[in-house]
Amino acid sequence: MSKRWQYKVVELKGSFLGLQAPAIEEKLAQLGAQGWELVSAVPHGMAVRLYLKKEQ
Repeated sequence: MSKRWQYKVVELKGSFLGLQAPAIEEKLAQLGAQGWELVSAVPHGMAVRLYLKKEQ
């Protein structure tokens, strides 16, 4: 049987100083605790989009 996945896109917005690594790490830790796995992170202007998946 093949795996079934759920997908989630989260956009983290930075300030005029940009987006700091600790803020990204904190969000990733929260999402990881919920079972989400980071697939990709893509810069988007002053933000970063996180693409995640977890098995259903």
